[in-house]
Amino acid sequence: MVLFNVSRVETTPFDGQKPGTSGLRKKVKVFVQPHYLHNFVQSTFNALTVEKVRGATLVVSGDGRYFSKEAIQIITKMSAANGVRRVWIGQNGLLSTPAVSAVIREKLGADGSRATGAFILTASHNPGGPNEDFGIKYNMENGGPAPEGITDKIYENTTTINEYLIASDLPDVDITSTGVTSFTGPGGPFDVEVFDSASDYIKLMKSIFDFESIRKLLSSPKFTFCYDALHGVGGAYAKSIFVDELGAQESSLLNCTPKEDFGGGHPDPNLTYAKELVARMGLGKSEPQEEPPEFGAASDGDADRNMVLGKRFFVTPSDSVAIIAANAVEAIPYFSAGLKGVARSMPTSAALDVVAKHLNLKFFEVPTGWKFFGNLMDAGLCSVCGEESFGTGSDHIREKDGIWAVLAWLSILAYKNKDKLEDKLVTVEDIVRQHWATYGRHYYTRYDYENVDAGAAKELMAYLVKLQSSLSEVNQIVKGIRSDVSNVVHGDEFEYNDPVDGSISSHQGIRYLFEDGSRLIFRLSGTGSEGATIRLYIEQYEKDPSKIGRLSNEALAPLVEVALKLSKMEEFTGRSAPTVIT
Repeated sequence: MVLFNVSRVETTPFDGQKPGTSGLRKKVKVFVQPHYLHNFVQSTFNALTVEKVRGATLVVSGDGRYFSKEAIQIITKMSAANGVRRVWIGQNGLLSTPAVSAVIREKLGADGSRATGAFILTASHNPGGPNEDFGIKYNMENGGPAPEGITDKIYENTTTINEYLIASDLPDVDITSTGVTSFTGPGGPFDVEVFDSASDYIKLMKSIFDFESIRKLLSSPKFTFCYDALHGVGGAYAKSIFVDELGAQESSLLNCTPKEDFGGGHPDPNLTYAKELVARMGLGKSEPQEEPPEFGAASDGDADRNMVLGKRFFVTPSDSVAIIAANAVEAIPYFSAGLKGVARSMPTSAALDVVAKHLNLKFFEVPTGWKFFGNLMDAGLCSVCGEESFGTGSDHIREKDGIWAVLAWLSILAYKNKDKLEDKLVTVEDIVRQHWATYGRHYYTRYDYENVDAGAAKELMAYLVKLQSSLSEVNQIVKGIRSDVSNVVHGDEFEYNDPVDGSISSHQGIRYLFEDGSRLIFRLSGTGSEGATIRLYIEQYEKDPSKIGRLSNEALAPLVEVALKLSKMEEFTGRSAPTVIT
């Protein structure tokens, strides 16, 4: 039993330590400043009630990005000093964000202990490395992100903090091997348990999906499969799930070794950054050397986002969640008793709305931020939810879940092909086109303008709000740009009144709603570490079966032109083109 002492270290506040819905994200060079991480961690402990800290069990892990190993040791020593009873760490410090949520909700310690919260070390889909991004966020006992009441307290504490507690003489814990290390301090015993990163999560997935039916699909010589972890933490689960449990070939796994810098890539699962997968699936600029697989998928740095592809076919995230919801009861055992309800973020296309109406399901439109879905799930109002930013999930945990989404699609494919593995396969494209034929198609695209000057971004948003004061003037401008675009009938800043706790979230995005169901949405995103990111969402609904097979960029071209000219995007930002189009 190793003894340790508690030190009180004097500190001063740092500017800009306000956590957003995704936690605190900054460049590594910011986090490595003396006391910077320590201030945030102590401010978090001070924002929690005593019983959530003293004698509590906390999870500390993340996506393995650069500075994670050092951060885990710092947080462990600060946990000991603040009276935490035990810390659980995924082997090598690796746990996907959805796996952290699962561990909080499902894992039972040998002594019957359960986790009451977690420090998750991730900057999600942002790049990693010495000159790139690091992030930290706190999740609560339900497995979901800290609510605004807690994140506001954390921020207030960071502005006044003058000391933090740390067990500086506590030895570094070996996080490469599983096992328990025990210590004793002034407050009593303190244990650190390093556990297998994948086992709890895999157990949960096996309770949700019919692994045998997926295994049968993957064993068919007609079905080929590819999964790309983009060198993120998803790689820590890929072999165990797809190869060992489901029988896929190991050659079907791409970039599944987690790396601190994500192999120098951008671990964002979209058509721009998942270049190797996109090329293999036949969606690159040149034709692949081999026939593309039938199904491809990718996850991001912390494995909570996903991209789904068919052979030479891209499934939009908005369509993906709608298709999962439409097929969940039949294809996924977890949902066999029916769906409680469905929800989407406001910028996500209305494809899910149409499914909800058709199936007579409760439906909710919420601001961007997974905590809003969590409230609905905790109240038993929502089973399946998603957002256009490649996030899909269900009430099995309180985070979006990239591998869950991949397994959901494999389940739907297995169900659709259960009696057809000897015949022509029902493909991803078949499923999507049948969905459009049934529910109509929502043509949809998103333009991201990253690292825009923050002042310029705010000016653009203010201009768009001011413009809404006269819709007749807006329509005059619109008709001057494109006479074939329908009239704007409503303009506002989206506001959400939470049906569970009554809280009101204002200024959640600027909306222009058109007579024919089209939408233009402008939103500032808080997921970057520098500057501002402007996201522009463009959507058009088409019910005419003869018009649902058009190329998306052609169908949306008139609205895109209206959006860019109406907003004066280039004039405000100096950008003639977006950074990313999805």
